[in-house]
Amino acid sequence: MNAIKYKAIIKNGKLEMPIIDLPEGTIVEAILLIASEIESKIEMDETAYLLSTEANRRNLLEGLEQLKQPQNYIYVDVAAL
Repeated sequence: MNAIKYKAIIKNGKLEMPIIDLPEGTIVEAILLIASEIESKIEMDETAYLLSTEANRRNLLEGLEQLKQPQNYIYVDVAAL
């Protein structure tokens, strides 16, 4: 069995999803898992959580600066694997 996971927010009482290109006649089963308010707050913004301490902020900003320097990149030749 294959699965497609898509997270959405109900707007104007409707669930909007992207078009999924499946062959006509494909049988699917849809299950809606509704997050509680507490779960939503916990998941609300991972970035805010990661920036919540000075140490995390410093590490994230240092990481972003390193991304600006291509000499720090590690390249892997997948053909050689």
